[in-house]
Amino acid sequence: MDKPIFLAERKLLGKRITQLRNNCFDEKTGKKISQEELALRLGLAKNHIGLIERGQTNTTVDVLYGIAREFSVEIIELFNFSKLKKDA
Repeated sequence: MDKPIFLAERKLLGKRITQLRNNCFDEKTGKKISQEELALRLGLAKNHIGLIERGQTNTTVDVLYGIAREFSVEIIELFNFSKLKKDA
């Protein structure tokens, strides 16, 4: 199912997740949440978030809901690609 359009959408999803993660700060440290921290919070392997953000892997709806919950957004916001910068 790795058709070109699907791969493009998967990469956009990854870019959007990266964008949201970079705008999310840890309440205790005040620092941006790293890929590793997000993975730990979701109970995933530490490289899994990187694979998702680079569009190199498929993920589950459960993981997407977990990511949305960590960012305090609705899951639909992960697919709001119009918020991506044009040069990203």
